[in-house]
Amino acid sequence: MSIHDRHVPPAPSAFGPPPSRLRGLAAHAALGLIVLGGCTSMPAPVPPAQPLAVGQTVQGQLAPGAPQRWQLDARQVPAGSVVRAEVDGSGVQLDLQDAAGRHLRRLLRSDGVGEGVSWQAQAGEQLVLHWNAQPAIAYASGGAGAGQLPAQATAGHYRIEIQRAWPPRADPSVALPNKPLQSPRLQALAGDLERGGTSDAFWQEMAKSGTPLVEPWSEKERLVTFLWRGAQHSVRLFGSPSGNHESLQRLGNSDVWWSSFVMPSDARLSYGMAPDVPNIEGTAIEQRRSILATLQRDPLNPRSWAASDGAAAAVDRYQGRSVLELPDAPAQPWSQPASTPLPGDLQRHWLHSAALGHGRDVWIYRPAGWAQATPEQRALLVLFDAHAYLRQVPTPQITERMQAQGLIPPTAVVLVANASSELRNTELPPNPAFADFMGLQLMPWLAEQGLDVPAVRTVIAGSSYGGLASSYMALRHPERFGNVLSLSGSYWWAPQAEAPNAMARWWAAAPRKDVRFYLDAGLYESARGGQAGILETSRELGDVLRAQGYRVTQREHSTGHDYVHWQGSIACGLVALLNPAALPAQQAACQGR
Repeated sequence: MSIHDRHVPPAPSAFGPPPSRLRGLAAHAALGLIVLGGCTSMPAPVPPAQPLAVGQTVQGQLAPGAPQRWQLDARQVPAGSVVRAEVDGSGVQLDLQDAAGRHLRRLLRSDGVGEGVSWQAQAGEQLVLHWNAQPAIAYASGGAGAGQLPAQATAGHYRIEIQRAWPPRADPSVALPNKPLQSPRLQALAGDLERGGTSDAFWQEMAKSGTPLVEPWSEKERLVTFLWRGAQHSVRLFGSPSGNHESLQRLGNSDVWWSSFVMPSDARLSYGMAPDVPNIEGTAIEQRRSILATLQRDPLNPRSWAASDGAAAAVDRYQGRSVLELPDAPAQPWSQPASTPLPGDLQRHWLHSAALGHGRDVWIYRPAGWAQATPEQRALLVLFDAHAYLRQVPTPQITERMQAQGLIPPTAVVLVANASSELRNTELPPNPAFADFMGLQLMPWLAEQGLDVPAVRTVIAGSSYGGLASSYMALRHPERFGNVLSLSGSYWWAPQAEAPNAMARWWAAAPRKDVRFYLDAGLYESARGGQAGILETSRELGDVLRAQGYRVTQREHSTGHDYVHWQGSIACGLVALLNPAALPAQQAACQGR
């Protein structure tokens, strides 16, 4: 389950465009923020630092040869604090460096609008904003409704807002689980340690075979043990099969930290490890989110996802997630990395809404052969969370491959960006004003761009809050959206003081509409902690829709709230909605449970 979608109240490498540690100093040293201009052969002089307080925002236009610098006072943000910031940038990247100028982690690696970032503050560190090595895709010439580009959409623009800083608690210790060892390999290691041995040979073995440790369990199950070496106080697992941020436990007094799960042999998920998550002076939800401050890839797992842009190497261990894929996981033949450019035309637009009071990026991908296809052959996919489904999930590449195999008709892709991370949390949960923007402004504007496709061949799609929003768009504007592709939709959502799954009640009460559904959810998205789960509420919505006579294709998989799964299931949903006769032949990829 996503941290943001699950716990924020509802008012929460692929192929795409070129992408647009720490030893202490004195406890009261300042934290520096530096903005550097474009690449030059000699470093430009650094002007005197300007103060920057928590709650303050700095923004401007980054010009070549014009460095700027700010400092956060460590008396306000002491070392060990968890810092939360929101950053915007166009054609720029934001890096965290130590006091000696060494790279620590990248906080913004490409164009971003209102991206939230968290890290653990260290004395003397610096935030460095610089031009992206590869320029961002320029905006297409404005069309009807596009309007003039605002400052935040011009190359070099940046905005940095230091939103919060939570100081660390004096006691860093946490309560650790005490589960019995299930892993035969760890049982053997525990015996070696009791006899005075070390873990060195074990870690050499793990470095060679890769982690997690996967051992036989039953015909259709495996025992999976996640491992970490050398934390001081704790390690937490992000993306755990339990759905929680599971704590690992220590093997005796060794440097081995572990947590084991019996998992179906068809499981696929991404995960991260967070060593020594800071204990902060904050609420329970703020403490939960503090996992982001140290979250990183599993260093002994060679398989990663979204760790870099395109074919570039990952710049640090904090980028992307590690991937676990068990032997019987569904095939994902359409989302593999490509070695050649996209054959179609990718355009970036800025679309302003007077009704909403802000604008956003809208990306349009016209596939190869779009111009030659007749209007009756064309289909349209409209998808939320543009940056994720352009860079992390290679949606245009996926649809091109599927079209080449005759699985879907010629399908243009429209990727709708969020105006900001905070606005995502208010626009994607059912919001009549945003739904009317989609149905009454975006869709007519797309028709003016040559993407006038009838509702019966238009798919509205999204994941998490985006899946919830997709069902709401079709409910409010079925004349525009005749197909809903929902990936782990947040159907637990309801207006305040109402029971979960308002969407199911709304569809049950509404007059019958000409809409078809593909609903996908993970087995690791079930209810917990007294809160309704995505798995159960998706099932409930499917039952309600079928009882109303709607055509519903519903799938469940051994996964969680996870783009690594969604990049496969989005393809299956398109086949189910646009060419259902072809779906039975795609069982290896699309069968589910």
